[in-house]
Amino acid sequence: MSPLVLASGSAARRTLLANAGLEFDVLPSMVDERAVEAPLILDGATPAGIASALAEAKALDVSARVPGAFVIGADQTLDAEGHRGTKSETLAEARLQLARLSGRAHQLHSAVAVARDGELRWRHLDSATLTMRPLTAGDIDGYLDRVGPEVLKSVGVYQLEGEGIRLFESIEGDYFTILGLPLLPLLAYLRREGAIA
Repeated sequence: MSPLVLASGSAARRTLLANAGLEFDVLPSMVDERAVEAPLILDGATPAGIASALAEAKALDVSARVPGAFVIGADQTLDAEGHRGTKSETLAEARLQLARLSGRAHQLHSAVAVARDGELRWRHLDSATLTMRPLTAGDIDGYLDRVGPEVLKSVGVYQLEGEGIRLFESIEGDYFTILGLPLLPLLAYLRREGAIA
């Protein structure tokens, strides 16, 4: 079987693939994400389109360095009524982002792409809709005090697999998509290609 390589440093994505029993190497992409997305933003690309472009760029970047491997690239964007959310750099930014999302629905767009020998072979995009419960300033401060800088690792400043689940009143969509990797379609593709059993 050809080797699998994850072109991402995401702990959540590593955990999802490992829990599925896959053997893979991790080689994070060196793609400058801001440089890839800047022209897309100027052209009016949607948050979903940006996630797809970034996933593909990451897979292609690493694929050029590991011949023969199936290289998995992934990215996730947050779409709040057409506004693309990004990871917060400080807890103060996280506080503002949570206040903007409070009591509203937003979408998470998760894209995955597979490249081999420098050629894009497959891609998939999935979305989930999450509705955050109305949060008071005290709710937000309490959450940030308990979770701390860990929130800065996620585009929505929450992790559903942890205490972040307490921020929501409803969720529509695939759990793996919310964690940043549409796992079932990816596994189906890898089986079809003979990369996994």
